[in-house]
Amino acid sequence: MSLEKNIKLLKWHSFFTDFTLWAPLAIIYFSKISGSYTLGLSIFSITMISSAIFELPTGFISDKYGRVKTLIFGAAAFVVSGIFYAVGLNYFILVIGAVFEGLGRSFYSGNNHALLYDNLNEAKKIEDFSEHSGKISSMSQTALAISGFFGGFIAYFSFPLLMWLSVIPQIICFVLGLNLVEVKLVSDESENIFIHIKQAFKNFVSNFKLRLISFYDIIDFGLGEASFQFRSAFIATLWPVWAIGISRVLSNIGAAFSFHFSGRVIKRFSNIKFLIFKSLSNKVIDIISVGFPSIFSPALMSATSLTYGAGTVAKQKLLQDQFTHDQRATMGSLNSLFGSVFFAIFAVFLGLLADKFGPKNALLIEIILSFSTLFFLFKLKKVFSKEDDQK
Repeated sequence: MSLEKNIKLLKWHSFFTDFTLWAPLAIIYFSKISGSYTLGLSIFSITMISSAIFELPTGFISDKYGRVKTLIFGAAAFVVSGIFYAVGLNYFILVIGAVFEGLGRSFYSGNNHALLYDNLNEAKKIEDFSEHSGKISSMSQTALAISGFFGGFIAYFSFPLLMWLSVIPQIICFVLGLNLVEVKLVSDESENIFIHIKQAFKNFVSNFKLRLISFYDIIDFGLGEASFQFRSAFIATLWPVWAIGISRVLSNIGAAFSFHFSGRVIKRFSNIKFLIFKSLSNKVIDIISVGFPSIFSPALMSATSLTYGAGTVAKQKLLQDQFTHDQRATMGSLNSLFGSVFFAIFAVFLGLLADKFGPKNALLIEIILSFSTLFFLFKLKKVFSKEDDQK
């Protein structure tokens, strides 16, 4: 009964977490207040640096003291972050909001997937992880689609109203967290956080497949997330401000479908083969959209979302299968930590490129750099193929 209740609450928690009306216009809002693309993107960097700093202690808290408690702390941090973003008087206020957003992200990362995984493991239904993870994430993308649609129109009249309305869903997330049932399976290892983290590092060092998946995850996240957050600046050169939200809506609708049917898709194809297909097809679409910009480019760029959901679930399944139970959240947090640091560095670099060469050329450089992720995917495919041959 607790499994069904938690899954239902996690779906709605996922929905309201990402019901952020300002998300499609964040780079425009931050750049307007700070005065440049570089400073605007630095808010995203500060968020990720903050997240990186808090990753390991929050992962330890999750493994030792409970997934639900950790989720509640994260929801509270997002409420505070939303308030500071809404006040938005100057760059410094935005920085404070970014620090709290990073704290919220660190409480969620590693923890929320571990909460679902442990719930299913407790009920002996771990084979359903991909399906439930996909459907929960689908709610997130649905929320982004709905909020993105209305966000563009609200911003046309008032950015402050847009930001204050976005605080309400985070309060709802806090209330939903209070109603979740804690999983019983938490670590019984040493209370010493340093010993706990040391063991998690050892698990990475001793597991070659985990290292390959992690390197792919870190680079793919850092490059992809920075590019995605900056897209609005490029789209603003092609579409009016009120229409920018629509381009994000198209992406979110595609991602929602992709997440919802990810379980079925992954059952038909191996996780690694789908990730390779996703990577190659998306790069082709991005090159055409950005390299030959037109009024159709924003809609075409949205087509990459059709593989985003299933790809994310496939990656998470590969990671969760390699994580150990006692360090599950901590190992997830280690991945997020390095991903956040890489994002923080690259986002500022992307902003500098955009200020010097323009949004289009900055995105083209990102696309070229993203081909590096294919090395890890093909290497991983070779490892899995070798293991299959030995069976």
